[in-house]
Amino acid sequence: MSSPSKRREMDLMKLMMSDYKVEMVNDGINEFFVDFHGPKESLYQGGVWRMRVEMPDAYPYKSPSIGFVNKMYHPNVDEMSGSVCLDVINQTWSPMFDLLNVFEVFLPQLLLYPNPSDPLNGEAAALMMRDRAAYEQKVKEYCQRYAKPEDIGAADDKELSDDEMSEDGSESGDEAMVGNPDLEES
Repeated sequence: MSSPSKRREMDLMKLMMSDYKVEMVNDGINEFFVDFHGPKESLYQGGVWRMRVEMPDAYPYKSPSIGFVNKMYHPNVDEMSGSVCLDVINQTWSPMFDLLNVFEVFLPQLLLYPNPSDPLNGEAAALMMRDRAAYEQKVKEYCQRYAKPEDIGAADDKELSDDEMSEDGSESGDEAMVGNPDLEES
């Protein structure tokens, strides 16, 4: 078996050679963004989400931290932090899995088959169980409002202007930023 650092590099290369746009943070391989498209034939089809990925030093023996940067309305995604409640990432991760599994299988399955009985977003879970049509409408509204392909670049511009504002001592607006990659156990 190869070393964890070689495996991390190999998995990242596989992801970069796939259809996913990958943007590195700070020239390292431990933190990066991936543009993730909602699965076909789902409520999220047509939406694009920027995902923040942090690779632990012990990867692949320890799972990556995954979080949505732009807002997502889903029972198993925390609306404010972007944290994901997904057993296969949080609890049952195995070195047999790789980054492509996360983006091609695990996240699409999460969006296609939400679990309202184990929510991070209680409001979304309650609405899904109480009024499915209203839930589906709200998901579509969030997709149109926060997950348009052109919004991915706009989110980067907003972060840049926030950083520029903070240099002169005024509030940077960090409390309104979304995308904490820390996963919450559920």
